[in-house]
Amino acid sequence: MLQTISPDLLPFITTVINGSLTSGHVPTVFKKARVIPILKKPALDPSDISNYRPVSLLSFLSKILERVVCNQLSDYLMQNTLHDPNQSGFKAAHSTETALLAVTEKLHAARSAKLSSVLILLDLSAAFDTVNHKTLLSTLRSPGICGTAWEWFASYLDGRSYQVTWKGSTSAPRRLSTGVPQGSVLDPLLFSLYTHSLGKVISSHGFSYHCYADDTQLIFSFPPSDTTASARISACLADISSWMTAHQLKLNPCKTELLIIPGDPSPAQNLAISLSNSMISPSATARNLGVTMDNQLSFSSHVTNVTRSCRFLLYNIRRIRPFLSTQATQVLVQSLVISRLDYCNSLLAGLPLNAIRPLQMIQNAAAPLVFNLPKFSHTTPLLRSLHWLLVAARIRFKTLMLAYKAKNGPVPSYLKALITPRTAPRSLRSTSTARLVQPSLRETGRHIPIRDEYCTLLIKVLKSWVYLGLG
Repeated sequence: MLQTISPDLLPFITTVINGSLTSGHVPTVFKKARVIPILKKPALDPSDISNYRPVSLLSFLSKILERVVCNQLSDYLMQNTLHDPNQSGFKAAHSTETALLAVTEKLHAARSAKLSSVLILLDLSAAFDTVNHKTLLSTLRSPGICGTAWEWFASYLDGRSYQVTWKGSTSAPRRLSTGVPQGSVLDPLLFSLYTHSLGKVISSHGFSYHCYADDTQLIFSFPPSDTTASARISACLADISSWMTAHQLKLNPCKTELLIIPGDPSPAQNLAISLSNSMISPSATARNLGVTMDNQLSFSSHVTNVTRSCRFLLYNIRRIRPFLSTQATQVLVQSLVISRLDYCNSLLAGLPLNAIRPLQMIQNAAAPLVFNLPKFSHTTPLLRSLHWLLVAARIRFKTLMLAYKAKNGPVPSYLKALITPRTAPRSLRSTSTARLVQPSLRETGRHIPIRDEYCTLLIKVLKSWVYLGLG
């Protein structure tokens, strides 16, 4: 309805937004939220209040105002290089896949150098809900936000209220004195600015780190013979805990996970890590941004979990297949099953074919289901008819696409650093082919490195698509 009458409303909405920006004041009606608790995962106990995520429903106009401020603030931070390069949450051209690629490449590089590595996945309790407003406003001055812009953020945080809706009943309004509302447009960007100084604390101990919103990953590589690794890790976690306390954030030791990736062929190490008067024990696998990582970087557990979930989905789709058309089934399979096969599949690049064979079997089972054919039908013509690449080809295509973007398009700086254009010592016919320096196995620790011929081929394919109007 609003889109239909937008030409008549647009001048008034523009006046309201410009008035708020120029005066540094946010209307009180825009700061009222209705909170709906949503269960984090369907399998969790609904009677435990800690298993719910409070999502704030805000007015439509307030979200428009927040979007305008978010765009301007993001452009300001990007133009002045004020973003944390190791923060991938809610940033253009960044994703969970690029964040995981940055982490796994560091682990592979350390392993190829015969170094053991520790990957620590920090977990925060109700991170967005405990942000201190005074500390946040003080932090906003560091990147140069002042004057009317700072007054606008002070007005945005002050006087906020919320009501909780549960089973048809709504509570009385309560004042929101801390936190940024989950569900607003600005809260991810404000939280990343709030935690910007955490990177300096981590780097001061010689650790690498990568963040995605409130998920923080610590990477520490050391020689297998180093006997001080456990003490150094505990000291870093102690400083992180002190920083969290000073910023009214709380680490959750019970959900903090630890992976030890031994340097090949060194044996696995058993480090005793303490955090907040509790011990963190190493585990064989850990779930990281939707991907199950293991201490051998084989991703076998991830393939097993993806295969299990896809089989369950295919089973349910097969039950309702008689009531669906071919087109509807294809959309359902692609959105629920194929999307799971494609999620972060670039992490599987270089694995042997037998390691990803279970994923290919899932695709082979999905193709006959779309055409309502028996399970053991010949799948090659079906895949060709659906225009589905094989799983191995999909992994290779994703890797080449990321390499192409790293060289020519918008991509995170940490991925661009992995790509080195080949510079010929003299003028050659291959100079214009956009070749890359082929990394060695010792440098990457991968089974199969990215080849520059593949990147050249991908560039030709993309240019052909654009020429034919297909891209």
